[in-house]
Amino acid sequence: MPGLRPGVRLALDWGDVRIGVAACDRDGVLAYPLATVAAGPTELTEIGRLVAEHEPIELLVGFPRSLSGGEGLAAVKARERAGRLAATVGVPVRLVDERLTTVTAAQRLRASGKRAKQQRALIDAAAAVAILEQALAVEGSRGSPPGELVSAPGGPIEADSTPT
Repeated sequence: MPGLRPGVRLALDWGDVRIGVAACDRDGVLAYPLATVAAGPTELTEIGRLVAEHEPIELLVGFPRSLSGGEGLAAVKARERAGRLAATVGVPVRLVDERLTTVTAAQRLRASGKRAKQQRALIDAAAAVAILEQALAVEGSRGSPPGELVSAPGGPIEADSTPT
């Protein structure tokens, strides 16, 4: 029977300016915004601190496919970032489809009464929540981890590279 593996997960919505970070509880019931990290020279250190603090079973990095499912320049950049992250943290890193998560996050914030100017500071973490919720739903329905495994402790794993 399909279900979720127990354990906290962190999801990242990696932008050029900010990285939204979300987490879920050990049972995968509640996903919530955790932080916004400034993109740049200290981003991996800051994400590493969050990993050490929350001890996730994996990191889920939003993977920006086009609406048709193709991979463009943003997807190449996401793969590179996820690879650097995997080389830094001691937990598995997965790329998960993030199509429409920023749109979903913006709609949720607008519905909650946040003005556009207020949204900019919140949208990255809210998009990370949407990425995490989507990944949890996929795992819950299939009974297997979502997305494409970039790397796990010990190095890259090629056998589990089927994107979802």
